[in-house]
Amino acid sequence: MSAPLNVVILAAGKGTRMQSDLPKVLHPLAGRPLLGHVLAAADSLSPERICVVYGHGGETLPQVIGRTELAWAKQEPQLGTGHAVQQAVPHLNPDALCLILYGDVPLTRPETLQEMTLIAREGAIALLTVRLANPSGYGRIVRNARGQVERIVEHKDASPEELAIEEVNTGILCLPAGKLAGWLSRLTNENAQGEYYLTDVIGMAAAEGERVIPCHPAAAWEVLGINSRQQLAELERTHQRNLAEALMARGVTLIDPARLDVRGSLECGRDVLIDVNCVCEGRVILGDGVKVGAHCVLKDVEIGAGVEIKPFCHIESARLGARAIIGPYARIRPGTVLDEEVHVGNFVELKNAQVGFNSKINHLSYVGDASVGRKVNIGAGTITCNYDGANKHRTVIEDNAFIGSDTQLVAPVTVGEGATLGAGTTLTRDAPANQLTVSRAKQVSLPGWQRPVKKR
Repeated sequence: MSAPLNVVILAAGKGTRMQSDLPKVLHPLAGRPLLGHVLAAADSLSPERICVVYGHGGETLPQVIGRTELAWAKQEPQLGTGHAVQQAVPHLNPDALCLILYGDVPLTRPETLQEMTLIAREGAIALLTVRLANPSGYGRIVRNARGQVERIVEHKDASPEELAIEEVNTGILCLPAGKLAGWLSRLTNENAQGEYYLTDVIGMAAAEGERVIPCHPAAAWEVLGINSRQQLAELERTHQRNLAEALMARGVTLIDPARLDVRGSLECGRDVLIDVNCVCEGRVILGDGVKVGAHCVLKDVEIGAGVEIKPFCHIESARLGARAIIGPYARIRPGTVLDEEVHVGNFVELKNAQVGFNSKINHLSYVGDASVGRKVNIGAGTITCNYDGANKHRTVIEDNAFIGSDTQLVAPVTVGEGATLGAGTTLTRDAPANQLTVSRAKQVSLPGWQRPVKKR
């Protein structure tokens, strides 16, 4: 039976260069905290337990992440990476493998980590390394004459010959937890920074004859850490480019791959087209043949096949049926469900509204807390007056009703099937089915009336 896996995530750093009161690992990348990305990668490996080492920011980190099944180990003061892992040792199963990750390195692929665990299960220490044209600041991988990893030397402690080495340490490694605890207990801080280096564990292991096998990420961005807002922005663009390329490989048309932001998950059917400067947040599902115009924001929505969303629409926590036409400049708020072939036009706002098949709300209207039947036409300037200052009330508009322009429906009120409301009506009582209901003042013309003029 293979050994279980424990994961340690180092997340205690202050992130001074971020110039922020927010702990560094809580800064968002693609709508998720940096630490959230690392936790997702760890979860993909089905570990027995995960321990997060935290420090700066105090209890903010456990509270924001909110995962009670995690083990949390506080590092105070911060005396280096080796000292950080020491704080996690009491939470580890000594018979398990231990994978060490970093809360500010968000884009390491699960496939890379899976490869490392396979190496460790074969009895070696798996060490993730990468070759960089400019390795400044990174610890260098020092190999012996046989090409085996012998030790890691930190940049500040390296000789000129060692500084010329391009292969660098990422800090990510996988090894037996029991042996790790023994090596950690022997660390010293006799180095240029006066810290307890986790990297010294590799030298101890190699000296004892342990096999240290380097493995490598598919791309350097997998192991890039974030220490400044500039680096955060650069890695955001890298991540978004990767997401865009994956979408296009699955048949999605992106008018400009550099101008799409996915801050959550985006699932697309066949022949989907997304124009420029669109933002997808939470979970977004686009059915076959959906077209999304420029400058749209979609958050937690399910869009049926053949829907056309014209530019500058904002749709949140809603479900749109097939072949609906939305916008431009429409806002669809949470709780809204549209049936097939619904038309929602420019400057229309819907909230908690259910709209039936082939109904139309095309111009300058607000429909909130409403149930709208099939083949209803709602004229320009219509408002459902759903709030009395204390409570929300519901409006019901039954099938085939016609609502004239500039109508106010004061909820709770029902418009019967096939009813017609004349333009300018203020409806305060139910409108009978198949009848015309009109509520407006009598039109009067005053002959001889003169418009006032401005006095000089």
